[in-house]
Amino acid sequence: MKKGDHPIEEMAVKLFGSISRPRILSLLLGHPERTFYQREIMYETGLSLQTVQRELENLSHLGILNKRETKERVHYQANTASPWFRALQEICGRGARDS
Repeated sequence: MKKGDHPIEEMAVKLFGSISRPRILSLLLGHPERTFYQREIMYETGLSLQTVQRELENLSHLGILNKRETKERVHYQANTASPWFRALQEICGRGARDS
């Protein structure tokens, strides 16, 4: 992919400082009704497991994502009750629909 192919993604990198957080947010905020497990997020975003785990922990700690642990997996879902939900969905949610 050439530079300039995805201007929304480039702006998100400038806003968030990396591609990791906006990719994860785009996926989860673009599908707020769904839960995702760590490896699923890794495959969907193309990020390493360590990066995904770090970002998910940060976003959960901030209350942007809900975290639910089962015996087999850790599931994450957008926290629609978060005061940041609508604003972040506006910023990142479009990336999920435009991809």
